[in-house]
Amino acid sequence: MRINLFKTAGLVAALTIISKIFGFWRDLAVANAYGASMVSDAFFYSYQIPSLALILLGGVGGPFHTATISFFSKYILDYEVEIPKSALRIFNSFVTLTAVLFGLLSIICYFFPEQIIRIIAGQASDQLVAIATSQLRVMSPIILIGGVIGIFYGIANVYREFITPSLGPIFVSIGMIVALWLFPDDPTGNVLSWGFLVGAVGQLLFQLPSLLKNKVIYRPEFAFCSDDMRKIGEVLFPAILSTTIGQINVYIDMFFTSGLEEGAWSAISYSNRLYQFPTGVLITAFLVPLFPMFSTFIGQKDWTSLKVYFNKGVSTLWFLAFPICMFMFMFAKDSIYLLFERGAFDSYDTVMVTKALLFLSISIIPYVARDTLTRVFYSFDDSRTPFMVAACSIGVKVLMNFLCVGRFGMAGITLATTAVTFFNMFMLGSLLLRKIDMEYKKLISPLLKTTAITFIVYFIGVFIKSFFDFHSKLYLSIELVSVLVLCSILYFAFALWFKIPVAQEILARVKK
Repeated sequence: MRINLFKTAGLVAALTIISKIFGFWRDLAVANAYGASMVSDAFFYSYQIPSLALILLGGVGGPFHTATISFFSKYILDYEVEIPKSALRIFNSFVTLTAVLFGLLSIICYFFPEQIIRIIAGQASDQLVAIATSQLRVMSPIILIGGVIGIFYGIANVYREFITPSLGPIFVSIGMIVALWLFPDDPTGNVLSWGFLVGAVGQLLFQLPSLLKNKVIYRPEFAFCSDDMRKIGEVLFPAILSTTIGQINVYIDMFFTSGLEEGAWSAISYSNRLYQFPTGVLITAFLVPLFPMFSTFIGQKDWTSLKVYFNKGVSTLWFLAFPICMFMFMFAKDSIYLLFERGAFDSYDTVMVTKALLFLSISIIPYVARDTLTRVFYSFDDSRTPFMVAACSIGVKVLMNFLCVGRFGMAGITLATTAVTFFNMFMLGSLLLRKIDMEYKKLISPLLKTTAITFIVYFIGVFIKSFFDFHSKLYLSIELVSVLVLCSILYFAFALWFKIPVAQEILARVKK
């Protein structure tokens, strides 16, 4: 069962980077067409419901993907080629039930989009609500696709198929980019919704060859009340509630943002896209191969291996997350100016996105640890604890928004998000100790060393950067690349000098 973590993570990271590049290209196209405006605000409001289904609930790491791996990785552990008939019946029933329930939600969104938008948009204007209503109606079928595709992703990962789940999101990006290219002057923003819908259908179809290869062929079955379905539900439903509660935090942000200046929610959304580019690569690259391993170790009661791979995973994620946070702080405004400032996206939009990104960047440190801890709970078939922690975070989020938005404005939203992420990490880490001692002490030394190195390299980078005075985007690009490469070399050199195990292992693999 043991796999080469760095080799598999490298493959998944490469595939995820390709997907993220297309996603980034899509965001640039949206920013160029609409900037931070009422139309872009409307799309990012209406986008929340279908993205909840397709990306959060149905995406890699979502509840359906998680429940599928948690159950089937144990159930078909000894079957390398063909899924047993008993497991196939469970799979068919799981897909059927999901399609029925999510199909009903799609119908509700199609017939009642205005009521939904008014609930989540808070104090938004009637004009914005009208635009968002039209967009949500177009995207309503995506909800049906989202639940089903998460199951397909999970089955693929159980069979060590990582390519199709990692590349699937490319289709949404391509759909939106092509739509904007064909219809660049749509004042309603509906072109974004149609592109999203077409891309989601392509994403679903792209998963079918992997299922056929492993002889997982869907036929409708209705064994909804079996013991096996109940076991899936014990992981799935609390995970759905936990994810939905996480999305409630987004709706809370939307409510607080709706009373701020026009384009504020678009600026927060753009900053989150920039943040999710490296963060998503890290999380996907390491947790996609680690999660099935956690489940198998727990199923075999191999506690030693569980602790080793947990600490190795968190240490590696932190080692890579700290310099990302450092570079976001160092290059936030310059990068946003270089990448986004064109077309409808002006200098004021650059300032707004920068403010949001600076506070958000810090949250990458607790974010990667929180998600790793969550996967350990799911591997124990315990989704109740992450759900309870997420439920408590709602109150923390409301309080932090109330305290921060009045003082920091739009940037207070992302500052509150960072505070909530730290809260979740500490709560999950403390509660996991009730199940098993994960030997957190082994994380302290590399964490302190990594923190010290990050500060040292940051101040060196700022000092070097002060000698540059760019006069064009080309010159700025050269500056950013030069400082980034130099700081990366210094960071890795200091890590080897401080004898951080992750750096030493990376060097050993490079030498091979």
